[in-house]
Amino acid sequence: MRAYLLTGSQTVGPFFSPALLREDACRNVLTQPETVGERIRIEGHVFDGDGLPVPDAMVEIWQANAHGRYNHAADEGPASLDPSFTGFGRSGTGDDGSYWFETIKPGPVPFDAQRSTDGDLTPALPAGIACGQGEQEGSRRGVTTFQQAPTSVQAPHICVTVFARGLLNHLVTRLYFADEPANAEDVVLQCVPSERRATLLARRKHGGAIVVYHFDIILQGAGETVFFNL
Repeated sequence: MRAYLLTGSQTVGPFFSPALLREDACRNVLTQPETVGERIRIEGHVFDGDGLPVPDAMVEIWQANAHGRYNHAADEGPASLDPSFTGFGRSGTGDDGSYWFETIKPGPVPFDAQRSTDGDLTPALPAGIACGQGEQEGSRRGVTTFQQAPTSVQAPHICVTVFARGLLNHLVTRLYFADEPANAEDVVLQCVPSERRATLLARRKHGGAIVVYHFDIILQGAGETVFFNL
């Protein structure tokens, strides 16, 4: 009787480089000369649970323009659109797990409790975390219940999506700016446990011709970045 070897197991991917990280598909630079807003550079690394760099991940960002409006049909707010700015970026990671973007600092955007709960435009909170009225009910159902003030706005932030080997589903988080005073009033950020908020804060680095914010993404383990359920 002939013996057959078992098929070896394997994780998902990575297949980003040939499919989505071609030269014409990367979007590291989001700005054009006429784009309105303060130019910033975002750079960081993607690390796995052992603290090792992930050399073949893909990081995408989505953000509002300097006026606080998304280039999306669902955003019908009064803020001005900037035709030269789409708000979307895509970067691969290098051998050291590094990624980078050159963009503008986004403006504050209105907070819509219904959209945050439904996962439209803005991310919902991690399952089991509730905030404001209906907290106990929200925790039981694994959804977020927000208490919204009439003029609630969200601090400037960037939505970040991570794709990497072994992930059946991509991971979604937010990048906030550590030196932004409006963080203290951001409804979503304040619903994240205080001891874990630092994982969502990009730190400003001094020096250079352009403002640089450093933001590492830790997929699991000690210091794991807070990820959001949509």
